[in-house]
Amino acid sequence: MYRCAGDNGTVRITVRVRPGASRTRVGGAYDAPGAAQLVVAVAAKAVGGAATEAVLVALAQAFGVRRRDVRLVSGATARTKIVDIDGLDADLARRHAMLLAPT
Repeated sequence: MYRCAGDNGTVRITVRVRPGASRTRVGGAYDAPGAAQLVVAVAAKAVGGAATEAVLVALAQAFGVRRRDVRLVSGATARTKIVDIDGLDADLARRHAMLLAPT
């Protein structure tokens, strides 16, 4: 899911987390009811919020923004998370489409 959350260049995306992966990777789509979710695999385990923080860092790197521009909206303890990213809408939309594409 990709949605413009406001006029200030914030976009909202839904991601599917795969904690405990062999390496951190952002890309691919998880087919969920309603819309495809961006897959974020992280090496961190899902203990004490480590995987969630690793997801936010990985998304910041993948979208070319600072970590502070990526905020968790919901899903702190779930594999499906909703995240807001501040940046230029057009650039973020283009990057989101590239990351969702099959690898």
